[in-house]
Amino acid sequence: MTVSAPQVTFPRAFLWGAATSAYQIEGAVREIGRTPSIWDTFSHTPGKTVGGETGDIAVDHYHRYRDDVALMAELGLGAYRFSVSWSRVQPTGRGPVVQRGLDFYRRLVDELLAHGIRPTITLYHWDLPQDLENAGGWPQRETAFRFAEYAQLVGEALGDRVEQWITLNEPWCSAFLGYGAGVHAPGRTDAAASLRAAHHLNLAHGLGASALRSVMPARNTVAVSLNSCPVRTVSQDPADLAAGRKIDDLANGVFHGPMLHGAYPQSLLTATSSLTDWSYVHDGDLATINQPLDALGLNYYTPTLVSAASRTAAGRPRPGGRDRAAGTPWPGAEDVSFHQSPGERTEMGWTIDPAGLHELIMRYSREVPGLPLYVTENGAAYDDKPDPDGRVHDPERIAYLHSHLSEIRRAIADGANVRGYYLWSLLDNFEWAHGYSKRFGVVYVDYATLARQPKSSAHWYSLAARTGKLPPPQV
Repeated sequence: MTVSAPQVTFPRAFLWGAATSAYQIEGAVREIGRTPSIWDTFSHTPGKTVGGETGDIAVDHYHRYRDDVALMAELGLGAYRFSVSWSRVQPTGRGPVVQRGLDFYRRLVDELLAHGIRPTITLYHWDLPQDLENAGGWPQRETAFRFAEYAQLVGEALGDRVEQWITLNEPWCSAFLGYGAGVHAPGRTDAAASLRAAHHLNLAHGLGASALRSVMPARNTVAVSLNSCPVRTVSQDPADLAAGRKIDDLANGVFHGPMLHGAYPQSLLTATSSLTDWSYVHDGDLATINQPLDALGLNYYTPTLVSAASRTAAGRPRPGGRDRAAGTPWPGAEDVSFHQSPGERTEMGWTIDPAGLHELIMRYSREVPGLPLYVTENGAAYDDKPDPDGRVHDPERIAYLHSHLSEIRRAIADGANVRGYYLWSLLDNFEWAHGYSKRFGVVYVDYATLARQPKSSAHWYSLAARTGKLPPPQV
């Protein structure tokens, strides 16, 4: 006799959402005063993206947002997390806003609210105005103050209707992939600059959170989304454990240390002392960064496996599961080797490890007891293609979502205060340096016509969102 597993049921108030980012979906890069961001510049630089592809059109969400919101409503989403294009609303990264640029986000918010979908705004998802990069970018302290000004302007415009706010998305990627490894915009390979960028992103978060709270109703919440990851070692050998501690500092502690605890890990400062003296950390900075958070966003894709450098490395997966290249996103970690975690992989080559999400959630439940947690990104890329009947079947993604959501439910049962989940992503889109070669969406986009087609996973997730129960993973 076959005994079926009990159905996984979520708390009634659990929030079911999806996430996107501006440069990946909006297009309309020259519309109404918008100026280039670092991703416009980077993607137009030969050799930086697959096939030289850019976000100039992306999936044209700027012009199709009403249809996209209607699709979200059809799927039963309770929330939608999107980012604001900084250079669309403040083209030079300083000075007055372009009201017609802000009007796009006003219309989007109104459309979401009219369909009963809660908007969640991310202020910064990697698209720094190019003018600010020309002035030095995130390694320069002034950029943090420009971000605070931008945060205040957007908060004033939309804070009456948007209650959930996120300052930064994955500052690790901005600092270390953008300024260290050079595989993300702006494409620099300067380890010391990447550490300065990390600090000024931290400072921007603190200043931005304070700026938002100065202009918004008290009911609104302020959070940050970190691509923290479990760091595991190939053995319990002391040298491997030391390597794991070093990478945990660089993957996680460099951001959650100041944000959550008001200090950088001393072991991080020691490990990077040959690269920088950290003199750019001014008196009062850590108190500014250590703003009280209303929630914490966790983005999770895959764990990181390391050893001491004396062991043979077999690939170099990074936290959150994105890319790395000739530059290093790990300043001061030359004595560490990175290994491919065992198990099945997604189209990105990232190991599928749902238990890692439970591990991550429980870690932050211990570090900041009671703080509401949201999984603000989680998803997988697969080689999705329409069947002859025009439908897109993606059972691998359904299995991925089922396993990860089951781990979230297990964490809730274990006492974690997880309030919601935003799958990555609603739509197939421009996947940064991978161009359009990797599809993360639960909605298939025909890039020739830009027609949208919900995949099997969209219908599966819709049923979960509507009922609060996970359907079986089979389709």
